[in-house]
Amino acid sequence: MPQTTTPLHASAPQRHDRFAYSAIVDRPPLHWPNGARVAVWVIPNIEHFLFDRPGAAIIPATSSFVPDVLNYSWRDYGVRVGVWRLMEVLEKYGIRGTAALNADVCEHYPRIIEAGNALGWEWMGHGSSNSIMLNSQPEAEERQIISTVIDTIMRSTGKPPRGWLSPALSETHHTLDLLAEAGIDYVANWVNDEQPYPMRVKSGAMLSLPYSVELNDYTAFLEQGQSGEAFAQRICDQFDVLYEDGATTGRVMAICLHPFLIGHPHRSKHFDRALADITARQDVWLATGSEIADWYRQVQTAND
Repeated sequence: MPQTTTPLHASAPQRHDRFAYSAIVDRPPLHWPNGARVAVWVIPNIEHFLFDRPGAAIIPATSSFVPDVLNYSWRDYGVRVGVWRLMEVLEKYGIRGTAALNADVCEHYPRIIEAGNALGWEWMGHGSSNSIMLNSQPEAEERQIISTVIDTIMRSTGKPPRGWLSPALSETHHTLDLLAEAGIDYVANWVNDEQPYPMRVKSGAMLSLPYSVELNDYTAFLEQGQSGEAFAQRICDQFDVLYEDGATTGRVMAICLHPFLIGHPHRSKHFDRALADITARQDVWLATGSEIADWYRQVQTAND
């Protein structure tokens, strides 16, 4: 493999102290409710994109246009059509989504909030829009963004969000501390485990819940060019292995979705089949993010 060297005058590498290393094989067995082997949570990303900014693109050739009508309207399909098809599929199998919610959705698409509340969905913070990342703001500005997102979601949905997924999983070095300070108690930005684990924050408490960039329709369709059928098979393959591993210690399976992608008929058809396969099995817990976090904390407290 190619070797790289660091110049002697280079600054020291930045490190974090957010959690201790933990090998999953060394942990006490994790037991989910009713003997479930796998806790499955489904995370629809319900997003708003600014008209004059670049965003996810199916045709990169126009992504630098202002406005980029082609890609903007393609994304807009998600809130107009795709989310409604996704809601129908999830309801069919008794799955309540834990929606990663841009606060701007509350203003622009309140009908989605109304429908999600009726289905018992959970809402977690997902920034203000998917056109603004959290990776470079000064601390005071980031604190204000987080506060505004939480207040907006609380007013719109009736409850403050307990969870958080940043747009593009972006963070500054202050993000986790600011989230905990604001009352958020679990985050899905760190995709490094199959079980929850505690994170170190300056005040309060924070859990990391397993999320995925692999079992994610954005990665599958836009980055890897997969078909809907291939993505559904990936979901089934992931579940099969986690189900077997869960006989020893409980696992979490995150299914990460974007209505402007999975909501198209040619993909939704196969996603429906994957959920049929999962829900036909015994010892599966269809949970929300807060339910997973609460159970994990209860188990850990009992073990301490």
